[in-house]
Amino acid sequence: MSETTTTDPVNNSNSEIGNDENKDIAFFQDLIRFRTISSEGPTTGTYKACVAFLEEKCKSLGFKTVVREYVENKPCLVATRLGSEPELPSILLNSHYDVVPVMREHWHVEPFDAVIKDNKIYGRGTQDMKCVCAQYLLALERLSNVELKRTIHLSFVPDEEIGGADGMAYLVKSDEFKSLGKIAVAFDEGLANEKDAYTVFYGERAPLWILVKVEGPTGHGSRFIADTAISKLINLANKAFTFRKEQEESLGHSGGCSHSVAKKLGDVTTLNLTMLKSGVSGDGGKTWALNVIPTIAEAGFDIRVPPSVPCKEISDMLDEWTKDVGMSWEYAPWVGTPITVHPPVSSIDPKDPWWNLINSAFKEDFNIQLEPEIFPAGTDSRFLRESGIPAYGFSPMSNSPILLHEHNEYISIDVFKKGIDVYEQLLRRLGNAKAFEGE
Repeated sequence: MSETTTTDPVNNSNSEIGNDENKDIAFFQDLIRFRTISSEGPTTGTYKACVAFLEEKCKSLGFKTVVREYVENKPCLVATRLGSEPELPSILLNSHYDVVPVMREHWHVEPFDAVIKDNKIYGRGTQDMKCVCAQYLLALERLSNVELKRTIHLSFVPDEEIGGADGMAYLVKSDEFKSLGKIAVAFDEGLANEKDAYTVFYGERAPLWILVKVEGPTGHGSRFIADTAISKLINLANKAFTFRKEQEESLGHSGGCSHSVAKKLGDVTTLNLTMLKSGVSGDGGKTWALNVIPTIAEAGFDIRVPPSVPCKEISDMLDEWTKDVGMSWEYAPWVGTPITVHPPVSSIDPKDPWWNLINSAFKEDFNIQLEPEIFPAGTDSRFLRESGIPAYGFSPMSNSPILLHEHNEYISIDVFKKGIDVYEQLLRRLGNAKAFEGE
């Protein structure tokens, strides 16, 4: 079956799509075609172009819009659909428009052409998370003539894929965000579910990026020199790998980690050695003096800690590993303020009115199971939760492989269309929720 870059979504599709659905798919395709890679979008202008495209759609739906650059060339867009009872706390729909880089040689289609093939839409960001960006807007478009009591805000932010420091982190502290008033509940990205179920993330693990530095004696490489920096670092690394294996075994899985298994990583602490640095060089690393024992060895670790484990427990463990003379550790200084206490989690207590309403909507309207989990990595939801806003990570993709950051990322047309249906009904319910006690 041949490939196509046409905007006609029926081409090479096995689904029968009506005219309105054609427009929905075409809008999604156009969004995918913006090459909003985090590392290049600000300099190429695609960040601004993508935000202009999204703002135009918001304005066509009658939403009030505000665009601000808290960091140059990295615009944040906030759009507002006013409810009939604007005094009620509002609902926030957040999404990021940036995407991760691609390795073109591993793709069988152009990653930014939004090619439709075998009833699937291929492209970088189709799952992470431009599908949700589009579904928010398309669902609200269907609700254009439906009265909703609560105001709904949408935020479209940059740089989530590189930590969100220049995007959501600035937005939640801004005057524009504060002017939105009380937000009752927020939605952000989640992951696909390979079963006939939806995953909803109510919290996430704390990322601890750690640097270890070890010092030791030097000498000629032909001798047995005790307690060298490298030997001490290897001993520490072996302790780290032992801990890592214990955590992997507690997950009930070993030998690698697929995306479907990775969804359960919110229950354990993962540790990966991601940087090693040592050696003696007189020309900046072009050549090395392999007969000289270096006095310094360094390592970097990526540690992700679930809410069930206090961050201090991990820092105490690192203190123990580096208690010998000449050993030390620190939080990587370039990643901003270190996380020493877990970000809050959102309630999944059946008595919580918003969680009960969300859960009931899926049971009653879609007869589909919700699987609440802790997100294995990081999203912009943490900034919302830290601001006191309950946030749930949810991408409506059931019966779908998890393909975020993968080569040949795609979403099926049927799954994308159903996601619009889901948000339409969910927003209809949430948007008309009466005031809860204590709001």
